[in-house]
Amino acid sequence: MFSLDEDDEGEISVGESSDAEREMTPDIPKAPSVKTFDDDGDFEGASDVDSGTLRAFVVAVVYANAAVLLVALGPMVWFFEGWSRIGPVLFVAGLLAGVRTYQTYRSWKRSKDAAESDPGGDADSGDESGSDYPADPDGSSPPEA
Repeated sequence: MFSLDEDDEGEISVGESSDAEREMTPDIPKAPSVKTFDDDGDFEGASDVDSGTLRAFVVAVVYANAAVLLVALGPMVWFFEGWSRIGPVLFVAGLLAGVRTYQTYRSWKRSKDAAESDPGGDADSGDESGSDYPADPDGSSPPEA
């Protein structure tokens, strides 16, 4: 009775692209391969990184994570639990961890700049006082933590 009742007429193919669409579609580009750490977790690939840079990165990540946690947790504990002594202490500890993150970065940056300006010097030497901060170029003492 209806002309659309036949098997193939009037059907729309959903999800299938036509020949014209396949010709016009660009090829999907391949992602470049990147060097990654080994899957066994021994971090052999990290040996390519300077030890001072790796140490500064790990320390900065730990400080930054502590800063984010404590700055967020302090006000929540203070407001929701009513711990008016512990909440501000956690918040201030988070701020101090954020400051230490910045100090760690600045220390690494100064040692890197010093190593670039003095190609014969050792980038990991710093000062002999055992401080995390290298000596300033103007001869002043490093900041106290």
